[in-house]
Amino acid sequence: MKKTFSYLALAGVLTIASCTNLDESVYGVIPKEGFGSTPEQLASLLGPAYSGLRDYAWNAHNAEVTTDVGLVPTRGKDWYDGGNWLNYNRHTWTTTHGPINDMWGWIFESGINTINNLIPQVAGNTVAIAELRAVRAFYYFLAMDYFGNVPLITESTSGTVSTTPRAQIYAFVEKELTEALPNLSDNVGGSYYGRINKLTAQTLLAKIYLNAGVYKGTPEWQKAVDMCDIVIKSGKYKLEPNFLANFAVKNEGSTENIWAIPFDRIQAGGMTITYRTLHYQSQSTYNLSGQPWNGFCTIAVFYNSFSDNDLRKKMWISGVQYGADGKALKDDNGKDLDFNPVMTKDEMTSADPEFQGAGVRLGKYEIQRGNTVPDQDNDWAMFRLADVYLMRGEALFRLGKTADALADFNIVRARAGVSAWTVSQLTLDNILAERGRELAWEAWRRNDLIRFGEFNKVGGKFTSKFMKEPAAKTLLFPIPQQRRDANPGLAQNPGY
Repeated sequence: MKKTFSYLALAGVLTIASCTNLDESVYGVIPKEGFGSTPEQLASLLGPAYSGLRDYAWNAHNAEVTTDVGLVPTRGKDWYDGGNWLNYNRHTWTTTHGPINDMWGWIFESGINTINNLIPQVAGNTVAIAELRAVRAFYYFLAMDYFGNVPLITESTSGTVSTTPRAQIYAFVEKELTEALPNLSDNVGGSYYGRINKLTAQTLLAKIYLNAGVYKGTPEWQKAVDMCDIVIKSGKYKLEPNFLANFAVKNEGSTENIWAIPFDRIQAGGMTITYRTLHYQSQSTYNLSGQPWNGFCTIAVFYNSFSDNDLRKKMWISGVQYGADGKALKDDNGKDLDFNPVMTKDEMTSADPEFQGAGVRLGKYEIQRGNTVPDQDNDWAMFRLADVYLMRGEALFRLGKTADALADFNIVRARAGVSAWTVSQLTLDNILAERGRELAWEAWRRNDLIRFGEFNKVGGKFTSKFMKEPAAKTLLFPIPQQRRDANPGLAQNPGY
């Protein structure tokens, strides 16, 4: 099911070229008369709108390594890159930060502008237009979340474009989704796998309502509950008995994943999370054709927030590492390679005893053994039913409906194999910690920490010990200077 749509998304029927001023040239056209009347044709029409979403698996680091969940330490010369990776966890990024500029380009060029070019090509096809508007709303949700005030562009354009206040972007995203809903599909799976159906759009609405206090200054807890109710009561999704099944190499059969981004290691690449986290010598452990890159990891405080009986703790790779022959692997200093959560520095040299092994590694997405390329076949789990339960539980708690909230959290905790909470344990701190354990490395941690007021607290309970910059400005990323140079109408975020 997944591969059919994935390949259509790759093929596309438009060839689109990116550029920094949001201009693009269309070199092909979609035949309007009758085309799109079958599920296969419709998927082909929409392919270019979805294929760019695979870059989410890379850009997700913006939501994780800025938090207590993850970091990318420098080990000798590896992963320094002008200090970009250290700046994330330290909260010392600037307006010229390269990966932040790349993220802006992905959202606006690969995402929004591609869809703006597609919509006129499918004029008259209400189903296709609704789906395109919903995908564009997702990109604008990301833009609003990461950058705040951004340009609101709904057609191909050139020249100076001004920024729009965040609250207006919020209103636009809500309007686009609610207007698209009647024409979105009720289907789950099959030719709709990897696409936005009604329940996906309602999950996205729950996300924006949950964060409405951040985005527009007024909470919308009841609206968040209402959207979550629809998704849960639909009965079309259910929790997987095994938490890690949602992230398996062959996870397209997950009953829990509401929206997944399809990947194929040969024909739809980009799922490289294994190579980003494992040590070079892990090549031997998993019989990989190349050496991984020894980058992304987590540290002691977050790792230790999992009790030993929490089945979700299996998402981490820790301890002494062994090759396929059973022999202990060695780091470049000749010591046993030990993925140790203890990390005293985020910038290490070969003289440091923790040089290459510091930091527990990510194994949430099953590692594809015997792989001949860095890319894997796992699909990215964008929205999961477990998150919907947690969102509803949080919103209910904030509305004072404690008993109902408790039931939602305990559904998720039961699957994790940990004890049910009592009323006294239902606190905002515990809710935030539980979301961290359930959703680590799914790109929601920054979003959560900001909503809970914990993102930029130096020395806080939920922030990295390597954070140096407590300023309020870090609640938003800067508008990249390169983009402002190309478009003087873009106003910079406060503090930058």
